Amino acid sequence: MRVVVQRVANASVSVDGEIVGSIEKGFLLLAGFTEGDTEADCIRIAKKISGLRIFSDENDKINLSLADVGGSVLCISQFTLYADCSHGNRPSFTAAARPDTAKPLYDFFCNELEKNVRTERGIFGADMKVSLLNDGPFTVIIE
Repeated sequence: MRVVVQRVANASVSVDGEIVGSIEKGFLLLAGFTEGDTEADCIRIAKKISGLRIFSDENDKINLSLADVGGSVLCISQFTLYADCSHGNRPSFTAAARPDTAKPLYDFFCNELEKNVRTERGIFGADMKVSLLNDGPFTVIIE
């Protein structure tokens, strides 16, 4: 499992021109799954993200979590995080989990996040348009 965490001032996702998820201050998550990922991986990473302290405190130290700042999460499934570009110029996606494996893990992961933080999500497998205003920018990759 691979998650790109972007600290954002706001973010939204639309499908067919309709906004299906949006947040103000928080994290935009791009979540990818590979064969062998488990619900235990989802629990561990959701817990890590929920407690991740990458917001500035009153002393301008990176010390505050989503809960501390009243932040939310927008989680987008993204199989392309497992692209392999080592051979030629056309990426291979064979390392990405197949949809019948990835979708249940994505749903489980989002449900785990919702236990600790307000969570919006995209639509698995849809052609999504994601808009965001990076804050920092501050980007972290968690595996």
